[in-house]
Amino acid sequence: MSYGLLKGKRGIIFGALDENSIAWKTAERVHEEGGSFVLTNAPIAMRMGTINQLAEKTGAKIIPADATSLEDLEKLVSESVEVLGGKLDFVLHSIGMSVNVRKGRAYTDQKYDWTAKGWDVSAGSFHKVMQVLYKQDAMNEWGSIVALSYMAAQRVFPDYNDMADNKAFLESIARSFGYFFGRDKNVRVNTISQSPTPTTAGKGVKGFDGFISYAEKMSPLGNASALDCADYTISLFSDLTRKVTLQNLFHDGGFSNMGVSDAVMQAFEEQQNS
Repeated sequence: MSYGLLKGKRGIIFGALDENSIAWKTAERVHEEGGSFVLTNAPIAMRMGTINQLAEKTGAKIIPADATSLEDLEKLVSESVEVLGGKLDFVLHSIGMSVNVRKGRAYTDQKYDWTAKGWDVSAGSFHKVMQVLYKQDAMNEWGSIVALSYMAAQRVFPDYNDMADNKAFLESIARSFGYFFGRDKNVRVNTISQSPTPTTAGKGVKGFDGFISYAEKMSPLGNASALDCADYTISLFSDLTRKVTLQNLFHDGGFSNMGVSDAVMQAFEEQQNS
């Protein structure tokens, strides 16, 4: 169902890889709600995904950009403003990567140049994106910038590895830069801490299938899907949330406030009795 929440609004969506990704679902929902946007991803990620299909479906232009490159980001933002016909109203940062996770390197045995690459891609890029937007004065008043996070920024999930540190860094950047964006431009900056979601990136984490089942049993409302997250993101892009900023917003079916659930206790008891 569409409500026209983003009619006439313009933006950039980072990180749509394939139809399983939250950024992909968000782009579809933005389009349904009347918004227009530029799609962007790193050239290597674009070769792996199917972003052209999404662009055709939504009428969006694709502008490749390495989000760790200031030069690429400056070009992306200036071209997006030109293509879309004015300043931006929303930006989604849906980018995350850990070489240590990809290579099966334990948290206690990190290769630190890989660690630094993960910081830059997963968190430093968010600062760079906002710095370029800020310096180019590319955001409209009451615009909204959102990045996707995960609760491992606050709690220990051993196999999430150094991505947990990356997400903690990401959330800190959102608060710190969000202050300046709010004070100087009346622009909101928030992060969404999403349920474990079976995206291409999520499936790369060791033990992911077991954890998604555990989270489903722990959460009173169950896990939030990629489409659920897209809907929530739309609400943050809309004018209905103008005074929400500097927040890390849990979108996880209640998981983040749970100690234990009946379903989890029952599963443990059945295991002990078997």
